[in-house]
Amino acid sequence: MGQNPGTNHPRMLSALEKCKSNGGKIISINPLHEAGLIRFRNPQEISGMLLNGHGLTDIFLQVKINQDVALLKLIEKKLAVKDKASGNVFDHEFIEKYTEGYESLLAHLEAHSEQELLEMCGVEEKLIDEAVALLAKKSKIIICWAMGLTQHKNGVENIKECVNLLLLKGSLGKPGAGTCPVRGHSNVQGDRTVGIMHYVSKDLNAAIKKTFGFDAPAHEGVDVVKAIPAMYEGKAKIFIGLGGNFASAASDTEYTAKALQNCDLTVQISTKLNRSHLITGKTALILPTLGRSDKDIKDGEQRHFTVENSMGIVHQSKGFLDPISDDIKSEPEIVAGIASAYFKGNHPVKWKLLGSDYNLLREKLGEVIAGFKDMNTKSKGSGYYLPNNVRDLDFSKLPNQKAQFSNTELPIHNLKENEYLLMSIRSHDQFNTTIYGLNDRYRGIHNERRVLFMNESDMARENLNKMDVVNIMSNYDGQERKVYQFLVIPYHIPKGNLAAYFPETNPLIPIHEYADKSNTPISKSVRVSVERA
Repeated sequence: MGQNPGTNHPRMLSALEKCKSNGGKIISINPLHEAGLIRFRNPQEISGMLLNGHGLTDIFLQVKINQDVALLKLIEKKLAVKDKASGNVFDHEFIEKYTEGYESLLAHLEAHSEQELLEMCGVEEKLIDEAVALLAKKSKIIICWAMGLTQHKNGVENIKECVNLLLLKGSLGKPGAGTCPVRGHSNVQGDRTVGIMHYVSKDLNAAIKKTFGFDAPAHEGVDVVKAIPAMYEGKAKIFIGLGGNFASAASDTEYTAKALQNCDLTVQISTKLNRSHLITGKTALILPTLGRSDKDIKDGEQRHFTVENSMGIVHQSKGFLDPISDDIKSEPEIVAGIASAYFKGNHPVKWKLLGSDYNLLREKLGEVIAGFKDMNTKSKGSGYYLPNNVRDLDFSKLPNQKAQFSNTELPIHNLKENEYLLMSIRSHDQFNTTIYGLNDRYRGIHNERRVLFMNESDMARENLNKMDVVNIMSNYDGQERKVYQFLVIPYHIPKGNLAAYFPETNPLIPIHEYADKSNTPISKSVRVSVERA
């Protein structure tokens, strides 16, 4: 759901292929009819090179942008009808033992008609019924999702509705079942796990005090979407970017650029040059650092580092490329060096020692955070799983020590007659904000990025033809934002929906519009209109 493995997570395609070869079934839910979702050709296999590839998707549900909740509710509602007739569609033993709110959820589903939900999601009912028939017989269900589900105003609600379905089917806490948020970069997983967060954990602070002897901040900080206004308004004066391409990745590009320029100091710790290096504070530094693929050598010995992958496994990793200079430092060395220079030895932490001795750093990490004890040993080979309460069916930290069903609300966008919902996507020749080429072969795009994918009926309504040039506008809180010179491309996308690449469309996303609770930008459901350029 909300992802396209062929473009965004190519390594996942081989796992899906293995699932199919083992008799598994795949339901794909996505607004775009993506070639990589439907068939997969593995170039590492002779059969993949000689034949037309493997059929991946058994059932494709082309949902309208941000109507996943409506679709999931309709599936659950139809499953409930089957369960009422047979009594064996839902896992009632699991529901009774581990969950709370089941009866409330059923009453909530009854408040919505099937016709209402069908019209909202836009999926053909025959296909939904096929999916329901398949799910009714299965107890091992994995729901995978990416930013196509989270980057909406109701992103948290989207995930809660996925969990509702898994709870109904008892598809948690056993092999071949559960939630699977498909993230990407190791830092996305690792930073929160090791305590890099804007809110305060008293337990974490107490562990830091015990191990390192200093008091961590006891007041809430800011995340990305709150840090940008803080810099814009002059409340935050120093920006340090540990990797990434902040100016291009963040929403509301012009606002974000001005926020960075308002800083007294901007520091970019980077493996490669990128556009953010051109948007600086009053004083700016670029500190080159080793990449993950570089050999990290200290005193003639190569050091390894540890990463957490998408599945919550911690394992060791070593680079294989010679660094371009013997003087380039690793990220831990740079961070520790900055701290050492700032405190001038007047701090209980031995910063430089921790920055150079990764084994000691990992030992200290194990003293502070649950799950990292003995990491130096356990991370060898294939690594080890971090603690996971749901995997162990431990819901002791939840109300009444039970997993909670959620009564989620349907998303309402109140589009004007001339407005559409735009989702940002990335191309095949792209990794995050890094553009390797101008082709997107699975979608038939060559030598161009400023394109707007549009339903042919919407093109007719706007009196547009293929390759016509348009501007795209968003209007939030009375402020118009605009991007220019996009080529219109007819595409298999639901009526009323548009798609275009990021970061080219990031200027359309207002900085103050983000998901409730998670603060994720609304990059996948932006209200826009189009005009001829």
